[in-house]
Order: sequence, then C-alpha cells, then structure tokens
Amino acid sequence: MTILAISGLIRPMLEHRLPQGLDVRWFMTREEALEAVAEAEIGWFDMNDQQAMAETLRAAKKLKWLNSIYAGLDFLPMDVLIERGITVTNGAGINAITIAEYVVMGMLNIAKGFREVVRAQERREWLLDSPGKRELAGSKALLLGYGAIGRLIEPRLKAFDVDVTVVRRSAGEGTLGPDEWRAHLDEFDWVILAVPATPETEGMIGAAELAAMKSDCVIVNIARGSVIDQPALLEALETKAIGGAFLDVTTPEPLPADHPLWALDNAHITMHLSGRAQSKMFQRSGDRFLDNLDRYLRGEPVAPVFDPRLGY
Repeated sequence: MTILAISGLIRPMLEHRLPQGLDVRWFMTREEALEAVAEAEIGWFDMNDQQAMAETLRAAKKLKWLNSIYAGLDFLPMDVLIERGITVTNGAGINAITIAEYVVMGMLNIAKGFREVVRAQERREWLLDSPGKRELAGSKALLLGYGAIGRLIEPRLKAFDVDVTVVRRSAGEGTLGPDEWRAHLDEFDWVILAVPATPETEGMIGAAELAAMKSDCVIVNIARGSVIDQPALLEALETKAIGGAFLDVTTPEPLPADHPLWALDNAHITMHLSGRAQSKMFQRSGDRFLDNLDRYLRGEPVAPVFDPRLGY
C-alpha cells in the first residue's frame, strides 16, 4: 500500500477527495511529522515553519515524490533532494495571477501617488491636485524573469500600453539576453524582478545596477529579497538616486520594525502578501496534487517538476 505523509493544514480540503487504498498519515507538529514520514513514499510537508519542513525532508528516507504549494523551495536542502533522486513538484503558477495583478497595482499606486491620496482621506483633506502624475501608457519596463508569473505580468502591462522588454535566455523580438540587460538599464522607467532565487540571481541588482538606472526609475520586486543588495537599495532610495521601490519581498522577512526602509516615502513595502491576495491558493494546489497523484499511481510523469540543481 502506498504511504503518504501530508501536512494537516491541507487535510480539510483534501481528505475527502483522495482515492481509496492509500495509507495517509496526517501531521500537524514537527514531532508528528518526523514520525509520519519515516515510511512515506509520497510527501506534502508544507508547514508554517520552513526549518521544520527541511528537517522533515531529511527524515523521509523512503520518499520518492515531494509536493509543495511553494514555488520557491530554496529553504530546503537541495543536496538531499539530489542525492536521493526525489521527484519534486512545486507551486509554480499557483499564485501567478494574483502576483501579476499585484505588480500592476503597485505600479499604478506609485504612478498616481495613491498612498498620499489614502492618507489625505484619513485626514479628511480634499486635495486640489494629484500627488502622482505619471502614466503607465508609453512608459518602458524591463521584466527580469519569464516564468509563470512573468508570462502573466507582460500582457497585463501591455494592456496599459507599457513597452515591455523581457530578459530571457533565448533571444527574440522585445527580449534581452542574460548578458545584455545591464547595458540598457538607463532606458527603463520600471525594472520588475520576477526571477527565481538561485545563486545566479542573488544580489543581481547591486550598487552598479542601481547607479545605471534612470533617476525616476522604480524597482518592483516580487521575487525574493535576496535578488537585491538591500543596503545598496536603501542608499539609492535615501539619496533619491532612483525614483522608488515597490517591495513585496525584503531581507529578512519579517522586516524588523526599526528598519529604515519602513520610513522612506519612496519605498512601498507589502509584506510578501502578493501571493496571498486570493482565496484559491489551496484549492488550486489541491486540484493539481490530486491530478498528479492519479498520474503518479498510473506510473505517468507529474508536473511542474522542480529541479534542485537549477533551484527552480
């Protein structure tokens, strides 16, 4: 009988839909997880504690397939996944719609100075002029990262008549290669980061890249905080070397209450909420898992497969 070890967080929407003939071992705590995974062939270890998830993976010595709702799995021990040859399916695309919408919201918020409009309402003050006068139409955006999220960001921005240039490995019209985009940074009004967290992308936006940007350029980061050199970004924002930053992700998370980023008017921090701004995350992930489970039990490939060697 196939043994599954699954986090109890998913149990309410999954248990009644599982096929018959499986040995399912649910867990809620770290201790329960370590016991449940000992014999498991299939695992879904998502917990609020990422360190506990990593520990659970190490203890799952018989695991063949690991599923996760998370798209980024950089907190797991990649060496364990590689050495044991575990097939991993992740949450790539599960949150893509809402994150793409968040990008548009953030850009519009900054372009129209909407934060100041909200503050004026709270003061019950009738503004006589708009605090933001930028239009998305006719502006130019550089989109780094063309995975499930990037592919949804592009058409949404094009609907606002934004001229979008994509950075991708394969050349094509309206694209730049991995070794080309830095030379063109001074051409863009928006730089949008939607790349996976890998050693290759860590710190990819540093002091040199920030210095090359237009003085009114805005960075939008819905990737990972680590893709930006945060001290360099802080300095660029404080000195107004760039126009601003819309940061759904920071380093660390949560951002400490005394961190200077909080106090900057040109920094917009949204506490990694972009993927949570929806009600369908668990439903979509559960549907995908059940479809993959049917495939796995029939000996067919599962998807989307996360490659621990590449980090995405």
